[in-house]
Amino acid sequence: QVQLVESGGGLVEAGGSLTLSCAASGRTFSSYVMGWFRQAPGKEREFVAAISRNGGRILYADSVKGRFTISRDNVKNAVYLQMNSLKPEDTAVYYCAAAVLPYYSDYSKTGLYDYWGQGTQVTVSS
Repeated sequence: QVQLVESGGGLVEAGGSLTLSCAASGRTFSSYVMGWFRQAPGKEREFVAAISRNGGRILYADSVKGRFTISRDNVKNAVYLQMNSLKPEDTAVYYCAAAVLPYYSDYSKTGLYDYWGQGTQVTVSS
């Protein structure tokens, strides 16, 4: 089992940057695919980015490609989301999640993730 705690959210102006962090408990962090998802008010939770266990495979939603970067540190048991060129439509609660998945599976499916953090609010003002 793994527990996830996000941090780094806040209020930023459009065009600005934020880095989210997700700290994981447990000694099996490197066994999990890690993902970032977000949920805006009145909308369903959506995929943002995911990274394989060894970092060799990374996926992004089209809406964030070229602006966001996901990374992980299996020594520190952490996953990060660097967000640049933020837009008001990026405003949401951001969640990190962990899943045990085969290397070439679809990392973007919310239902495949077993563990979720409590979320951190990101607000981008125009």
